[in-house]
Amino acid sequence: MVVCGDDALAQRLAGELREVYRERVTLVVPPAGSRAPLPLTGRERAGALLGRFSAALGRGGAPQTANGERLLEAAELTDEVLAEAGVARAAALALVNDDDETNIRAALAARRLNPRLRLVIRLYNRKLGQHLAELLDQAALLADPELATRDVSTTVLSDADTAAPALAAAAVAGTRKVLQADGLLLQAVEQQPGRDGTASDGLCTLALLSGTRGEDGPQLLPDDAAVEAAAGRGTVVLQAVRHLAPPVAPGRLAGRSAPLRELFSRRLRWSLAGLLAAVLGLAVASWITTKDHPLHATYLTLLDLFALNDPATDQPHSRQILQLLAALAGLLLLPVLLAAALEAFGTFRTASALRRPPRGLSGHVVLLGLGKIGTRVLTRLRELDIPVVCVEEDPEARGIPHARRLRVPVVLGDVTEEGVLEAAKIHRAHALLALTSVDTTNLEASLYARSVKPDLGVVLRLYDDEFATAVFRTLRAAHPGANTRSRSVTTLAAPAFAGAMMGRSILGAIPVERKVLLFAALDVADHAELRDRTVAEAFRPGAWRVVALDTSAPAQRLPDLSAGPSPYSQGHASGLVWDLHPGQMLTAQDRVVVAATRRGLAELLGHRQESGRVAAPRTAGPQ
Repeated sequence: MVVCGDDALAQRLAGELREVYRERVTLVVPPAGSRAPLPLTGRERAGALLGRFSAALGRGGAPQTANGERLLEAAELTDEVLAEAGVARAAALALVNDDDETNIRAALAARRLNPRLRLVIRLYNRKLGQHLAELLDQAALLADPELATRDVSTTVLSDADTAAPALAAAAVAGTRKVLQADGLLLQAVEQQPGRDGTASDGLCTLALLSGTRGEDGPQLLPDDAAVEAAAGRGTVVLQAVRHLAPPVAPGRLAGRSAPLRELFSRRLRWSLAGLLAAVLGLAVASWITTKDHPLHATYLTLLDLFALNDPATDQPHSRQILQLLAALAGLLLLPVLLAAALEAFGTFRTASALRRPPRGLSGHVVLLGLGKIGTRVLTRLRELDIPVVCVEEDPEARGIPHARRLRVPVVLGDVTEEGVLEAAKIHRAHALLALTSVDTTNLEASLYARSVKPDLGVVLRLYDDEFATAVFRTLRAAHPGANTRSRSVTTLAAPAFAGAMMGRSILGAIPVERKVLLFAALDVADHAELRDRTVAEAFRPGAWRVVALDTSAPAQRLPDLSAGPSPYSQGHASGLVWDLHPGQMLTAQDRVVVAATRRGLAELLGHRQESGRVAAPRTAGPQ
């Protein structure tokens, strides 16, 4: 296995492959003395320096670690460097540099060196990633037609997409942790102790949470006896599953129009409604008094309104009075129309500007940081229809145009400075999502926010596991009634990248405190631990559990369950069954969804031989 990267994800991924899957890994990193151009903002500069410092400490200057991991330093991923790393003989290559262009160049070179190589590429651009995967797989088939019967594919992943659902779900108390599979939503719900029917409310119990004092860590995939004995501990339960319709692509003018209530103020709308009612009343009165046709009476009223009719000097007094009232309404209409034109012009003029948090806003989520991770989390929160206020220091950050399109309020400023969080209405917020690239900034903002509102829900993005665990336990002990979570993007993303390198479709990861529970789609025929066993017999507590069975015919199955059915596909119906009977027999023709720990999934995959297996090639888009 070869891993090429320039940040913490590469270190995490190499450790995952080495420690969990027992694979020999060659890690290609930039030289310790190299210095890429620093970002413009102080926060990003500090994050970059921290990442390089951590990487340098991890290398220690040795060409090879004690665990047998081969370390290769190279400033650029040229053909010579990839050849020296052993790409021509490797089973899989992961390109996890932070720069998309670097990964694309290396992927094209690696495919030329080894058409049989399984590629896992980190790309932020979803559409580009999908096209790139198709191109590289097609190039591999043209170079070696025999690959049509082998599991050699290109998988494009994004650490931001992998971590965003878990971060968004943790920000809102009661929000389910969601995984998408075959057009269905798998929902895992955290249930706190003291509720009735904790185990019976869901399809199965996925995990037991740690004790109230934190002395016991979370227990993944417990059996029924462990659940019954775990009095006073919260649980993570697999609960509701519903159909997810294919997303509808937005139109060309999506996000460019404004609703009527944003074009005109409420006072102006009431003024227009009053004048229209007055004109209608005058028309009815003219029809009644003159005994004229209703359309003709309305026509005369409009002429009087715009001062186009002749004076009614020889008409009855009722007609004269109505003409004077219509003229008065016309005089009142002019300033209202002018105000409407000015308000509409001002609305369109400021449509491209950042919105300010509205007055009276409450129950929202304050999102700190609009980088790659923050932008994806913002999208996820808006999909859940959750009000958001963003805080960003850099006006040129990646997520600023996206927030403008979504019409999300943004506060520009350093979150560590006084008054910035107050401008985001932190005292009336429901939760704080601290997703900047600097741990100390996230912690400082969280502590200050808790001092303003002690019951505020807090989700921190922290890299160091020991530091994150200490912060989590301290905040939870100090504020036991508040929702506190700590998450590491690399910890959430590394298992998905490692599973893709092993040739398995990882549907997603559910974080349980600082541990991760993986969901993978497996063919029963490839695993003796599952084949010709019942669901109950295939269950191994603490390692893996079959949670769903794909009942669709093999020819009709989707190659990638996590991508879901295409909006243009015809006749596809989801065949996943989640409510499984313990006596359900698993046959060699079945495909199942397994919830597993990292070591449990590695054990499932470790004993099977890659040679001789026949499988259809898979092209996976970004997840």
